[in-house]
Amino acid sequence: MRSVPRLVIAAPSSGSGKTTVATGLMAAFTGAGLAVSPHKVGPDYIDPGYHALATGRPGRNLDAFLCGPDLVAPLFLHGAAGTDLAVVEGVMGLYDGAAGQGELASTAHVAKLLRAPVVLVVDASSQSRSVAALVHGFASWDPEVRLAGVILNKVGSDRHEALLREALDESGVPVLGVLRRAEQVSVPSRHLGLVPVAERSSEAVGAVRAMAAQVRAGCDLDALLALARSAPPLDADPWPPSAEVWADVPRGGTGGHDATTDPHLRGVRGGAPVVAVAGGPAFTFSYAEHAELLTAAGAEVVTFDPLRDERLPDHAAALVIGGGFPEVYAPELSANEPLRKAVAALAESGAPVAAECAGLLYLARELDGRPMCGVLDASARMSERLTLGYREAVAVSDSVLARAGTRVRGHEFHRTVVEPGAGATPAWGVTRPERRVEGFVHGGVHASYLHVHWAAVPSVARRLVERCSE
Repeated sequence: MRSVPRLVIAAPSSGSGKTTVATGLMAAFTGAGLAVSPHKVGPDYIDPGYHALATGRPGRNLDAFLCGPDLVAPLFLHGAAGTDLAVVEGVMGLYDGAAGQGELASTAHVAKLLRAPVVLVVDASSQSRSVAALVHGFASWDPEVRLAGVILNKVGSDRHEALLREALDESGVPVLGVLRRAEQVSVPSRHLGLVPVAERSSEAVGAVRAMAAQVRAGCDLDALLALARSAPPLDADPWPPSAEVWADVPRGGTGGHDATTDPHLRGVRGGAPVVAVAGGPAFTFSYAEHAELLTAAGAEVVTFDPLRDERLPDHAAALVIGGGFPEVYAPELSANEPLRKAVAALAESGAPVAAECAGLLYLARELDGRPMCGVLDASARMSERLTLGYREAVAVSDSVLARAGTRVRGHEFHRTVVEPGAGATPAWGVTRPERRVEGFVHGGVHASYLHVHWAAVPSVARRLVERCSE
């Protein structure tokens, strides 16, 4: 049984102020001297960047669709190890989950899996007594969800606050905070949501400080901390990347696994092949567990910035390019011709190259008419249409990431189009919600729009590292 004080910050709908409150709480408690573990429900990559800025720890995702319900508590405990408090920001409305699959992957589902108290952030800007009916409905909808408090957001005046509190006195749900309208805490958005922290630098720091100040001024931090400490112990063990990455490999001797003596890795820089991982403002979408699994598989993970660095990290034996916003930085990425040529040369050598979404665009021949790496015989462009949602897929053929027939769950999130959408050997056959093939497998390259959480299929990290020695 593991005991971690924890809170889930939820809302009736998107746009209510969850990110402001959750990030503000993380920063306020961190500023008070607590070690705070930040988490986000769902596949979102952008909010965890603000969480990391607020706490100084990696922002981590908890997604019951991508990873399965059984992994939610172990992944939570892995991320929260050694901390005093965990704050979990929800997704969409409290009860909104994967389309057509009931509560799966909703904030309520994750809260139940974590046995965590829920604090509901309500946009009270256009209501008074009706707030009590809204809160009562959310509190009574699912008796297994412990809705333990409310934070009122965008309150207009002292009189407005008094009306709201009077109404909520009848609901039995305590008011744990009241936040007034404040422009300085707003975070700019664009076509895929909030602008990532890596792109805002000092402005992002200022926004997080403003969130913390607003939360300190308007919320009862002592009551919120006491509520978090009331969460019962979890009957689960922390997720172990070092064990998971080798879980399906027969072991001899004592059962331990030493990457420096693994027969697959002998002769590759003393057993630690360098895996270059794209980062910087153009490639900000990544799950923290991916680097942890690569390290557990015996790799040395080195991050580089395709906007700034003109060459890959020394001795790079593999390349991982995750998601992000290459369309925003297409001129700069195109202008860095030395790096584009280095990426193309590495791919041509047969080295493993794993690209997701933004990485797919970067490997294409061109993006919005600007030359990219030319690894794939495909062109990419911005589109007016948003592609968004969970997917179920199966590997069409053997690749550096998966054996043919491997089933995965993933997520798509983009406003771009790649033509053609699949190569002669596609990466995935999507089975739900529609049937189609997509992505590219060519030599050591695996490129696709599909974001996959490797914690659910840890063998992909080992497979990529093993390929480095071939």
